[in-house]
Amino acid sequence: MNIELALDCAPGIDAPDPHMLERAAIAALEGARCSDEPVYELAVRLIDEAESAQLNGDYRDKPYATNVLSFPAGAELPGLTVLGDLAICMPVIEREAREQHKTRDAHLCHMVVHGVLHLLGYDHIGDDEAETMEALERDVMADLGQDDPYRTVSA
Repeated sequence: MNIELALDCAPGIDAPDPHMLERAAIAALEGARCSDEPVYELAVRLIDEAESAQLNGDYRDKPYATNVLSFPAGAELPGLTVLGDLAICMPVIEREAREQHKTRDAHLCHMVVHGVLHLLGYDHIGDDEAETMEALERDVMADLGQDDPYRTVSA
């Protein structure tokens, strides 16, 4: 499985290793048992809190910063599946990582996995949906060598 990842960073946001993001996206696709398309395409924009609040307000009527927003494309071209866009708010990721006693990169990988699963149609609105999605996230993160992203860790 191959992915073309377009990474864009808002001013003042440091870019992480794009290969780490690619590995997380591919692991999510494999975990969701996606067909083995020759190529998947994903755009990731790392943003600040102001841009996150603007997007969240415009598209979800929730005018505050959030960790990840997913915008599915739903386009399939011969030999290419365009997944869509992820907008990931790095200040929120960094704050949540500290609060949850995780590394920034581990939490960022989790949010890429979480976002890709949303692009594939998974959701967590109802309890059954949440249980299914979170179990898949746990499995994918384990495949990446990461801890359970929903495990509660005390300081």
